[in-house]
Amino acid sequence: MAAAPFAYELNGVSFAYAPDAPVLNEVTLRIASGSWVSIVGPNGCGKSTLAKLLGGLLAANSGTIVVEGRELTQNSVWEIRPRIGMVFQNPDNQFIGSTVEEDIAFGLEGRCLAREEMRDRVQRYAEKLEISQLLTKHPAELSGGQKQRVAIASILAMEPGIIIFDEASSMLDEKARGELLQIWRDMRGSGEYTLISITHDAEEIMASDRAIVLRGGAIAADAAPVELFEDEELLQACRLIAPYRVRLAQELRKRGMDGEEIFQGRQTRRR
Repeated sequence: MAAAPFAYELNGVSFAYAPDAPVLNEVTLRIASGSWVSIVGPNGCGKSTLAKLLGGLLAANSGTIVVEGRELTQNSVWEIRPRIGMVFQNPDNQFIGSTVEEDIAFGLEGRCLAREEMRDRVQRYAEKLEISQLLTKHPAELSGGQKQRVAIASILAMEPGIIIFDEASSMLDEKARGELLQIWRDMRGSGEYTLISITHDAEEIMASDRAIVLRGGAIAADAAPVELFEDEELLQACRLIAPYRVRLAQELRKRGMDGEEIFQGRQTRRR
C-alpha cells in the first residue's frame, strides 16, 4: 500500500476543557508526510493541547483528525496511536526502567516482540542516538541532553512514522540543544519520519520546513520559517527573536547590501 501523502488532515477541529473555555477553534490544516513542522505561538494559545490531539491523547469536541489516511476516532485510536511517538519537555517523566537499556526496551515488551528483536532494536537505536555507552547506567546518572537522547531512542525503537516533540529542547543548555537539533535534522533527512515540534526556539523553527502560528486558539499564519521571522507583529505576539543570521541579513538589506544568501523567503500568508 502506498504511503498516505498527508500525515495529518485536520478539518474544523475545536476543543475546550470546559464549555465556557475554548482552547482551539475550527483548526483546519494538512501536514505532509515526511515533513518537519514547527507549531509556535504565545503561552496559552493551544499548542500543547493541539499536540495532545495529534497524539491521540485527547479527543476533539468537534471536527475530524485523519492520521495517514485514517480518521482518528474512539474506535481507531488504539490502532493509530502506535504510529505516533511523543517526546515531552521533561524526559524524567518518560523514564520507566532502572537502566537505559530497560527503559528503551520497556515499550517493546508491551508489544510482545521476540527477545532477539527487542535486543536488536535497543542496540540499533542506541547506536543511532550515540548512547550505547549509557545502556547500563541509571537514568538519574545522565545529563539533560543524554536523557533526551534516551527518550528519543525509546520512541524510535517503537518505529513510529510520526514524532511529536512538545517543548523537548526547552530544558536543555545551548550545547545539548544544538546536539538535539542535529539529531532532528538527521531524522528529517532520512525521510522516515514526520516531525512536529511545539517550540519557542528560533533555531529549531528555522531548521523546520514550515511554521504554523497559533494565536487565540486559531491559525494566525502558516508560512516558511524565514517568512515568519520577517513579520515583526507575529514575532512580538509569539515572543520570538529571529536568529542572528536572519537579523544580520535584514540589517544588510537595510544598508543596501545583498543578504539574500543568508535570508530567503516569500510573503507570509496571513489569516
